[in-house]
Amino acid sequence: MGCWHMLLGILLLKGASAFHREPDCPDTDSSCGNVSIPYPFGIKKGCSREGFELTCSETSNNQQKPRWGGYEITNITLEGQANVFAYAASDCYNESGRTESYYSITPLSEDGPFTFSDTRNKFTAIGCDTVAYITGYYGRNSGNFSSGCVSICWEKESVIDGNCTGIGCCQTSIPQGATRFVLELTSFNNHASVLGFNPCSFAFLIADDDQFKFNISDLSAGSQYGRKQGEGKKVPLVLDWAIGNETCAQAKENPTSYACKSSNSICYEPTNGPGYRCNCAKGYEGNPYLELEGGCKDIDECKTHPHPCGAGKCKNIEGDYSCTPRIQLNVVILGTVSSLLFVFIVGSWLYWGLKKRKLLQLKEKFFQQNGGLLLQQQITSHRVGATTKIFSAEELERATNKYHETQIIGRGGYGTVYKGVLPDHTIIAIKKSKIVDETQIEQFINEVFILSQINHRNVVKLLGCCLETQVPLLVYEFISNGTLFDHIHDEEHSSSLSLENRLRIASETAGALSYLHSAASIPIFHRDVKSANILLDENLTTKVSDFGASRLVPLDQTQITTLVQGTLGYLDPEYFHTGQLTEKSDVYSFGVVLVELLTGEKPICMNRSQEERSLSMYFVKSLKEHRLFQVLENRIVDEGGVDQLVAVAELAKRCLKVKGEERPSMKEVAMELEGLRRAVEHPWVQKNHEETQSLLGETSAGYNGNGSVIGQDSLTNHTMSALEIGR
Repeated sequence: MGCWHMLLGILLLKGASAFHREPDCPDTDSSCGNVSIPYPFGIKKGCSREGFELTCSETSNNQQKPRWGGYEITNITLEGQANVFAYAASDCYNESGRTESYYSITPLSEDGPFTFSDTRNKFTAIGCDTVAYITGYYGRNSGNFSSGCVSICWEKESVIDGNCTGIGCCQTSIPQGATRFVLELTSFNNHASVLGFNPCSFAFLIADDDQFKFNISDLSAGSQYGRKQGEGKKVPLVLDWAIGNETCAQAKENPTSYACKSSNSICYEPTNGPGYRCNCAKGYEGNPYLELEGGCKDIDECKTHPHPCGAGKCKNIEGDYSCTPRIQLNVVILGTVSSLLFVFIVGSWLYWGLKKRKLLQLKEKFFQQNGGLLLQQQITSHRVGATTKIFSAEELERATNKYHETQIIGRGGYGTVYKGVLPDHTIIAIKKSKIVDETQIEQFINEVFILSQINHRNVVKLLGCCLETQVPLLVYEFISNGTLFDHIHDEEHSSSLSLENRLRIASETAGALSYLHSAASIPIFHRDVKSANILLDENLTTKVSDFGASRLVPLDQTQITTLVQGTLGYLDPEYFHTGQLTEKSDVYSFGVVLVELLTGEKPICMNRSQEERSLSMYFVKSLKEHRLFQVLENRIVDEGGVDQLVAVAELAKRCLKVKGEERPSMKEVAMELEGLRRAVEHPWVQKNHEETQSLLGETSAGYNGNGSVIGQDSLTNHTMSALEIGR
């Protein structure tokens, strides 16, 4: 028995050794240059937690800075963040063509404590003929993420100084948990039309809005973001860090490796990634990762806070303090106190009165700033629906727990969406726009105006708005089941989308867009149709949303000229090149969504060749080469009839015609999809075999549902048998 006890003790000591600090390590933070390095990080051997070792090296200007891999660290906090620098990607041209092109790679060790902060960093691109791509990698056993943004402008005067609005500068969010990003740049026309003021494009990850403010001078040849090997201005980033990959409960099961060493520390789990962090309990301060003197110490509130007990006597106790009132019987003191109390009451009354007046003035200022006068004109002229409710700022704050981060359900190009609950238990979605310039305020009022005119079961319903806050707010019905993009591309949702469901969703979406184009009181072009803007409720019923980019069309016009807006991969090429927005622009974008439903592919895929990165081009090319059933999702092939799938593919192909006049109208698309949907419910409906043969090729005409192709004779016999059974 004694031997077993000895062996157990040896094993416990061995397990603890990985997290043992040497006796000569400092009890407080170590440092490198002017950067303080808190434990669990450290530089001296044996003075950091395993995996948290930093190096202290000299920079080019003979200053010492701590480094993690290739990153120079400027600050580390116990709240789980570190500030670093990285280079930008660039792409430059002159009259002869491209002169230089650098892509940017920002890697992190997959086994280290760091990830890129998705809440603090933004992917940003600068340029007037710019297509920027970002690819994020999640690790050896995980997939990757691809996205991007487009910035187009033809003249310097159209660029808004100080605002990254998509004209000369565009931004998008990055995904959570990535350990490596690759940034790439290209252009549509080699900057030929903008060389005079913008010969180069730049792309980078940058931390926080206060770290970056776009300036028109950034478009010039001498931009601060230009770089050559080893040169150029570094761009600030924020990294998140945590302990391991375990939850607090799992970590506590192994006391030797548990990081919250201080007896007065608590464990908590970050909301933006795996692992856990430590913090000092209320009433204590210090480093929760250190034991004894270096750990969490009691705060003497009686010394650190001025008069915490007022006139009473303050006594410090472990983790808190107590107050003992001082009783004075002296009449003079009582009289003085009474006088002071009277002055205080009168002063407080005046203070709160002035503060309330100032608050009312501020709300009135925000009301006008957020387009309130314009909205009042719309209401007076009965152009905004009478059922639209004006919510108070306090009402929406209570509904969202003061816009807590846990209530965020989505972020988009025009703002953040929060989930809220009203006192009558109605669940709502609140869209909180960014602080924007006047043109985007008009866009907000435009969305109120548009949605108040719409009454369709497949269009998200506007409940009201709030104009009393610094940023304008829209209140919608809450749609509980996520976006169509999630259901197509996330493995957790993909099982719910059968062929029947996909055709129904496509039919309902087309019906809603057809209503907007032709049945609404004033024709409406959505201008940003994509799967991420199609919501699904618990019954997978379609709800078209996000009308921030929509445009109303006078009844006597079929097209309008506008600044190009849209999403990479869905944007109508004719609209992009001409600036002429028509109803056929929505038809093209819907065609991309229909191809997403058929193939399960994303609209932009960096794994394909450059000419096939666009899903629409890849799909049309596959049809021309008679490879339809090689690009369709396996489940779709298994569930659908050959002729029916070919008919849907042919409809998508017509929607993706380069010339808008060759595309069908949204009404025609809706009617044809409804017919194809009914063909799924009633498979005895006659199919078009000539169309099938032309799309599948002469020698490869059918698909038997399990991955193999069948010949034309077999296909004909199979179809005829189905018709006989139908009879």
